[in-house]
Amino acid sequence: MEIKTPSPLAMEHQALLAELNMARRLGGHTGEAADRIERMMQTHIAKEEEFALPPLGLLQELASGHLEAGMMAAAYLAETLEKELPNLLAEHRMITAALEELMAAASREGHQQVAFFAEKMMLHSRAEELVTYPAAILVGRYLKMCDKNKSA
Repeated sequence: MEIKTPSPLAMEHQALLAELNMARRLGGHTGEAADRIERMMQTHIAKEEEFALPPLGLLQELASGHLEAGMMAAAYLAETLEKELPNLLAEHRMITAALEELMAAASREGHQQVAFFAEKMMLHSRAEELVTYPAAILVGRYLKMCDKNKSA
């Protein structure tokens, strides 16, 4: 069974990177700040799509009661997420600080849409912290619990 990041989440990441790229091309302090964030985000997104988001690809099947042995790989991905969570959260703090700089530069340079986008990215990070990461961890724990009950 293939365990992969749900396409809407992957598409959202690509859209965020595309908006950062557009902001980067504006130049000035706005462009410099967007460039720093884009580099941070590429690394951060790669980690998320490696181990944090793929377990969420099973949510629909698990919610409908479907469970199969191939899904256990998601439990190991979720374990990696749990171990790496402090690092991901630290990256979020660094990205948020850079987004605040982007917001300030964009406001000073008259790029209000970029300032609004920076706010939207901060909300995206917060949603990951409050919903996405915990949901992925719960998928892993649920799979382990089911596996343990099956073995008993």
